[in-house]
Amino acid sequence: MKRKLIIISNDALVREDVEYLKTKPCIKNLITDGSFVESLKSVYPTITYCCHTSMITGAYPDKTGVYNNIVDELNNYNWHWERKSIKVKTLVDAFKEKGATVANCFWPVLGNDKNIDYNVPECWSQTPEDDICDAFQRMGTSDKVIEEIVKPNLYYIEGHQRKHPYADEFVFACARDMILKYQPDLLLLHPSGLDGMRHQKGVFNEYVTEQLDYTYYWIEKIIRAVQETGNLDNTDIILTSDHGQLDIKRWCHPNVLLNDMGLLEAAETYKASSAKAYAKPVGGSAQIFVVDKNDKETYDKILQKFTEYAKTGMYGFERIYTKEEVEKEERLSGDFDFVIESDGYTAFGGDLMGNYYTLYDLSDYCIGRGTHGYLPDKGPQPCMICYGPDFKSGVKVPRRPTVDMVATLKEIFDLDMPDVDGEPIEEIIKK
Repeated sequence: MKRKLIIISNDALVREDVEYLKTKPCIKNLITDGSFVESLKSVYPTITYCCHTSMITGAYPDKTGVYNNIVDELNNYNWHWERKSIKVKTLVDAFKEKGATVANCFWPVLGNDKNIDYNVPECWSQTPEDDICDAFQRMGTSDKVIEEIVKPNLYYIEGHQRKHPYADEFVFACARDMILKYQPDLLLLHPSGLDGMRHQKGVFNEYVTEQLDYTYYWIEKIIRAVQETGNLDNTDIILTSDHGQLDIKRWCHPNVLLNDMGLLEAAETYKASSAKAYAKPVGGSAQIFVVDKNDKETYDKILQKFTEYAKTGMYGFERIYTKEEVEKEERLSGDFDFVIESDGYTAFGGDLMGNYYTLYDLSDYCIGRGTHGYLPDKGPQPCMICYGPDFKSGVKVPRRPTVDMVATLKEIFDLDMPDVDGEPIEEIIKK
C-alpha cells in the first residue's frame, strides 16, 4: 500500500464536542493541518451496528443487510457480531485485495472476518462463566493476538468488561500495541465510552466533558504510537463518528401496545409465548414485524391503529412508515413491515408486558437518559476530521453523507468497491 490508514470512530461524538476538543493541542493540530467535515448525515436508523456497517461499506442499509443491532427473530436478542451479516464488500475486503495487512479493534460486525489479520472484534462474554478470551476466539481472534495483544491488556477490564472508562482503555491499549507490534496498513478502531456516558447522563454535561478528556488522552496515545513506528508522515488518520444522541423525557414500549391489541402474548417481560407481530426497538425508532407475511388482517390492523396513535402524539411516535415508504425515503430495508419514528423526546424499549410508559433503564441503551436510533437529521450531528498526506490542510466542508467517507477512500487508495453509494469528497483530497 502507498499509505497506511487509521480510522477511529468515537461512538456518539458530535460537532459540539469538537469545539471543546479543539482546545487540546493534538486535536487542534489535526484540524489545522487536515480537513474537517463539520457535519455528517448518518443512516437510518442511527444505531451503532447499522451505522458502522454503512461507514465501512459506503452503502446504505437497504444494501448492507444490517438494519438493527440485533437479529430480528422473535425472542432472539443476539447482536450482529459477525462479518457474515454484511451482504456487500467492505473496506477491509478492498484493502486485502491490495495485499494490505488489516487490524481491527472493536469495530462492530467484523467477528470471524477472514480478511482481518489481527482481529479483536467487538464482542463480550455472554454469561458470567464465559471467559472473555474464549469469546474473542469464537469471533476469530487468533492465538497470536490473544497472547500478544489481548492478555497483556486484560487487567483493564477484569471485573468490569462493559464499564467505562475501563472498556475504552482496553480498546485503545490493544490498538496501540497492534500499531507497535504489527504496523498494519489498515487499522479500524471503535471506542464507545462517550456513547455510554450519554446514555447514562444525557447529551451535554460535566460527565460527558470528563469522558471527552479521556478520549483526547487516548487519541494522543494512538498518534504517539504511530510516531514511534516512524510512519506518521505516511499515515492517513480519520477521526469520525456514527451518530449523535438526544435527551429523552419519556420511555415507552411498543410491544405492550401489540400485546393490548391481541397480536402478541407475553410469557415474561422479554419473552413471548406467541405472536402475530412484534417490535424490535432501537431507541429513537422501532421496527415492527408481522410474523406471517400473508396475514393481511394483522398488517391492516397495525397500520390503522398506529397511524391513529401517530396523529394523537400521546404514544410518543410522530410517524409510522410502511416498509416501502422507509425504503424509498431513507434507504432502509429489511424483513420488517413498519417503522415507527420517535417524536424526538421519546425512547422505545423492548418490554413485552406491563406498562407502556416506564422509567429509564440504564442497562438498556434504547431507554437511557440519552438515546439514538431516530432519523439522521435530528439532534446533534456526527463529524469527521481527516489528517495525513492524502488530505488537504485547513479545508472545512459543511455537511456530507456518512457513506461519502468510504467513497473518498475508494478514490484515494484506488479500491474496487462496486457497492458504494456515496460520492468522494473531492475538496478534501490532495491531488
